[in-house]
Amino acid sequence: MTLLWKQFLLLSIMEYLAECLDYKSFNGPKWRMEPSDLTVGSLEEEATLTCDAKGIPPPQYRWSLNGTLINLRTDSRRRLSGGNLVIRSLDRAQDGGIYQCTAFNPLGAVLSRRASLQFACVMGEYEPKIEVNFSEMVPAAKGSIVTLECFALGNPVPQITWRRANGVPFPSKVKMKNSNVVLEIPSFQQEDAGGYECVAENKMGKNTVQGRLSFHAKPQWVQTMRDSAFSIEERLFWECKANGKPKPSYSWLKNGEPLAVEDRIHIDNGALTISSVNLSDAGIYQCVAENKHGIIYFGAELVVLASPPDFSRSPLRALLKAKTGSAVSMECKPQAFPIAMSLWRKGNDPLQSTERITLLPDGTLRITNVTKMDSGTYSCLAKNQFGAASTTGRLLVTDPTQITQGPVDMEIIVGESIVLPCQISCDPALDVSFSWAFNGQLLNKLDQHYEHVGGSTSGDLMIRNIQLKHAGKYVCVVDTDVESLSAAAILIVKGPPGAPDGVMVEEIMDSTAQLSWRPGQDNGSPITSYIIQAKTAFTVGWQAVNTVPEVIDGNTRTATVVDLNAWVEYEFRVLARNSVGVGEPSPASLKTRTEDAVPDTAPADVGGGGGSKSELVITWEPVPEELQNGDGFGYIIAFRPLGEVNWTHAVISAPAQSRYVYRNESIPPFSPFNVKVGAYNTKGQGPFSSVTIVFSAENEPSGVPAGVWARSISATEIEVMWHILTSSPERVLGYEVVYWEDDTKPETMGKVRVSANQNKVNISGLRGYTQYFLTLSAFNTAGTGPISPTINVTTRKSPPGQSPLNVEWNLIGSKLTVHWEPVISLEMESEVTGYQVSYRRNRHKEINTISTNLTSVELTLPADDDYIIQIRALSGGGGGTPTEPINIHKLSMSVRGSRAWRANTIPISLLSIIALSTVRPALC
Repeated sequence: MTLLWKQFLLLSIMEYLAECLDYKSFNGPKWRMEPSDLTVGSLEEEATLTCDAKGIPPPQYRWSLNGTLINLRTDSRRRLSGGNLVIRSLDRAQDGGIYQCTAFNPLGAVLSRRASLQFACVMGEYEPKIEVNFSEMVPAAKGSIVTLECFALGNPVPQITWRRANGVPFPSKVKMKNSNVVLEIPSFQQEDAGGYECVAENKMGKNTVQGRLSFHAKPQWVQTMRDSAFSIEERLFWECKANGKPKPSYSWLKNGEPLAVEDRIHIDNGALTISSVNLSDAGIYQCVAENKHGIIYFGAELVVLASPPDFSRSPLRALLKAKTGSAVSMECKPQAFPIAMSLWRKGNDPLQSTERITLLPDGTLRITNVTKMDSGTYSCLAKNQFGAASTTGRLLVTDPTQITQGPVDMEIIVGESIVLPCQISCDPALDVSFSWAFNGQLLNKLDQHYEHVGGSTSGDLMIRNIQLKHAGKYVCVVDTDVESLSAAAILIVKGPPGAPDGVMVEEIMDSTAQLSWRPGQDNGSPITSYIIQAKTAFTVGWQAVNTVPEVIDGNTRTATVVDLNAWVEYEFRVLARNSVGVGEPSPASLKTRTEDAVPDTAPADVGGGGGSKSELVITWEPVPEELQNGDGFGYIIAFRPLGEVNWTHAVISAPAQSRYVYRNESIPPFSPFNVKVGAYNTKGQGPFSSVTIVFSAENEPSGVPAGVWARSISATEIEVMWHILTSSPERVLGYEVVYWEDDTKPETMGKVRVSANQNKVNISGLRGYTQYFLTLSAFNTAGTGPISPTINVTTRKSPPGQSPLNVEWNLIGSKLTVHWEPVISLEMESEVTGYQVSYRRNRHKEINTISTNLTSVELTLPADDDYIIQIRALSGGGGGTPTEPINIHKLSMSVRGSRAWRANTIPISLLSIIALSTVRPALC
């Protein structure tokens, strides 16, 4: 293959990779897990050395043993599992040693750290044999964790002990682990350096191993390089540095092999320089730092970029708009490796730098103070050694946009609505959008108070039901393709005043309180007056109170509340008023109680009467708590017989009491007394009520009503009659009838009372064909008098339960004839004495009835209305069960119908109407 062909093939590969990969990502192998030292104790077991790396495409792996590549194709005992090396049927001679893994893909290779595989020995009884031990000289870095391992085989199992060569005991920080196999020294210091000895001992003997810990350090990175992408012909400089004692030396690997030095490539310890990179330099580079205590690797990937210009990621805008007089920049920045040279054209003419046109070194074209003559098509041609490409766009120069009507400063009252205008004139080629800002923040479009109104050249803002929070600065922002304009206005919102604050009761008396407060916000309109409200436990909500001065002007901060009740706990609040209205109330003041005072309210509704013999009962309405004016509240009751001068007094200390009973055997029954009731508290005695007349208790009637007689009216009702007491020494207010079914069942008792001028009463709701017992007595406020002798009466049998059957009717004009079958009473039912026909107009409540002893009836019904008819049997026990309602539809011609019932069932056939076709047309 010729050199030219190799270069062409390599260039094609790199162009393909440049198209497929993002140059900021590197996909050569990177370690995820490197092999570690392994000790096995049985030749039959299987050993696995780990090795795992990432990369795109996924890496492949190869292994070496003691520096020699392992041929896995011909080795039947060794195989790969992923990147792991699996060894079966272990052999001490063939498998023990130092292993190293290499991960590689088309982008490069990377070496792992080295790992050892060792074998342990199980035989007959034998003296300890130390199989794993530490070196004669072990370097250790300051502050590191140092572990010394001493593993011995033997039978019986050996005991491991440790000691220092100088005999100094181990400090407390030293730890023994795994049955003393491991000695661990945390935070290694200079004084920990020196000789250490491990002793393995059993009954067969003992063995020792000695070594020294030196205060040294293996290499440790302090500076490394990063994955990098370079354009072809660029200069690369990478440097790595490591600490170590002794000072480490450096070498470089490329794809796992020593880096060859040539004219372009220079290595100076940890510094790598490539003066002009080419495609063959791409790969995985490793910096190696090594001293006698260890070796470390650090890898980075070098990607070399080489491609012709490509505008796919940065083309010119298809259409660029600019207003006249502005400046325009168009960038020509294709992706190209190496950087491409660029040339600008307008139409077919090349562009040169002028007073207004500048061609910048980075390929940018800048035109200042553009005019409509600058409109047109612009092209940029880019070229490097690998090819050329171009991109084209059009520049459109437009007229400037102007705000023809913007918002203006305004004052408005809470609750009103306004429109803030924002109207423009603009070039029709421009796309325009409107937005509004309020106090520096974009308006929330979801706020129900705001709505954008207007057409395509108007961004008017409507604000509905304005609140105080809407006051502030409004800015209309107009955005076009080429510019942004704005216009601002201040909106002042006037509303009722804000709530006053700091309401305090400065001084309080029994009926007055001195208040002070601080004003709230006037919300754009001066405060004209204040209103004071109060609340107690006895009021419904807040109530306006009387004040001095009566009208509190807006400049006043104090006022005196008057007409308060004594000994009542008050809260006060203040409201402010301006030209807009009354604002929110202030927070309430602390609860404060007025001073106590002598009662100034007398009990109301004084009266009484009744009670038992020799009693005078006096009643009144208790004085409400808010009018008691202090502690120790009670009542003074004063009374005297009518016509006497001296009063008798009684004191009651219960504020809620409303009744007093005076008992004295000398009180004549139903005699008049003058009565009055006053109030008092700890401050003194208050006023008395006006004097009223109250009668003492009367005696119950002593007379027995005579001539008591009763008769049954129906199955559920009886009538009781008697002679009125015409002469009685006691007052008679009325008569009481007591009735019951059975003397052995007192719970069946009932009673009825009537006034004194009545001599009979009907008792209803009774059971049919049942015997009832009755007594009668007179009564007044003292109770009932002696009862009359008991009489009895039996209610009639129940009315027939059967309603009339087979009802037929004929309607000719206004004459309705109705026929039915007779009702036959059962044994426990009253005999049928006749029938009752009830009828009413449809949709009317008034019912008309006709009684007859026949089984038919003729009715004359006014024309032009519908009727509802029902029929029931009559008996001594009352009316029977009525028929179902019969609907009689009034027509202009004769009709007839019938209804049939079976006993104790619902109707089995509905109303049948026979009419000529001319009576009513069919409905579709």
